[in-house]
Amino acid sequence: MKTADADILIVPGLGHSGPGHWQRRWAEKIRTARFVEQDDWDNPTLEDWVETLHKEIMMATRPVVLVGHSLGVPAIVAASQRLADTKVKAAFLVAPPDVDEHPNVPEATAPFKNLSRDPLRFPSMLVASSNDPYCTVERAAEFASCWGSDFHIAGEMGHINTESGHGPWPEGLLMFTRLMSRI
Repeated sequence: MKTADADILIVPGLGHSGPGHWQRRWAEKIRTARFVEQDDWDNPTLEDWVETLHKEIMMATRPVVLVGHSLGVPAIVAASQRLADTKVKAAFLVAPPDVDEHPNVPEATAPFKNLSRDPLRFPSMLVASSNDPYCTVERAAEFASCWGSDFHIAGEMGHINTESGHGPWPEGLLMFTRLMSRI
């Protein structure tokens, strides 16, 4: 599938994706991409985030591909459990936080604890860093296995955000392109 044939919904994490973040750059480059805008980026509730994402999916006019980073990943996972007949064709999941077990995860992520580990209802790729400050690579591999996601270890990339030096992140765009070519 070509990006021009899909609505690319970008799902940021806690605090949104600031200037220079790879998600923001992708939204500027991919004509059919747009952000899923939450009402509260700093004090999220699972229900609100999932409801907003669900509405965006339902309003899409083309097949949907989700691009989630950090807390956006569990929001996508929770939303997928509620989608019976979905337009979602794939999800690109980057740097999921381990909200259940990792001690460094911000307290504001608590509403996202104890999510389902059932397989996603669409193809997905999970990209993890071997030195993410919010999730071990072993936990990320466990998430990928449970959700039925292709798993890619990106190397020592921190949380794959601007703080870890990943503005444009061309390697991620190549991985995303591979996922798009499969659907």
